[in-house]
Amino acid sequence: MNTPEVAPEKRKSRSLTYELVDQLSADIQNGSLQSGQKLPTEAAIMERFGVSRTVVREAISKLQAASLVETRHGIGTFVLAQSESPSFRVNPGQLSTLHDVIALLELRISIETEAAALAAVRRTDGNLRVMQEAMNAFSGAIEEGRDAIAADFQFHHEIARATQNNHFADMMNSLGAQSIPRARLETAPVVDATRLAYLRRVHQEHENILNAIAAQDAESARAAMRTHLSNSRDRHKKGASSHH
Repeated sequence: MNTPEVAPEKRKSRSLTYELVDQLSADIQNGSLQSGQKLPTEAAIMERFGVSRTVVREAISKLQAASLVETRHGIGTFVLAQSESPSFRVNPGQLSTLHDVIALLELRISIETEAAALAAVRRTDGNLRVMQEAMNAFSGAIEEGRDAIAADFQFHHEIARATQNNHFADMMNSLGAQSIPRARLETAPVVDATRLAYLRRVHQEHENILNAIAAQDAESARAAMRTHLSNSRDRHKKGASSHH
């Protein structure tokens, strides 16, 4: 088997993995999978989603990395309570209003702008690789007409990890995928033309952040992250003012 035949297969399995992560995260966030509940067996997940064992295992390891589940050897994988960090926890109920989403973006601007600068200085090649993977998964999903909130959150989470300071990653964990405004405010499962244009812009902004981190340019990384999150804040503020 030569490489050209393997590569597309690998890419396909990667996007299937993120798709499964999206599905299972949604089940956990909306309570279909309750805290403390055991996940279905690998075989059951394979059957339900029509994916390979490799995809199931990769998806579960990503859910573990995001502290959504934990595997107890010999027993199974269990859903973790989503209030592991009470000090930073944002109650999903509060996020349902636009004003809280804007307030949360203000908090994220203060934390993630600095995280991006530290990540630029300290990131490893491994960190860059997983950021790139999350970014590719985001792009792949939007071009297939899905929103990819999990991949969006994963990208921001990997930047927090690349600071090599656990407090940043813990903070992002406690905010969870619900800190992505679309996870709270937009319910349409189908991405229309306007939404697609917006998500492509988000992807471009992610690319600018990643390029600066790859170049180890702390100032540009800080500016790119601030621009990205400020754009989101301003867009939602515009929405808020039109409700008055």
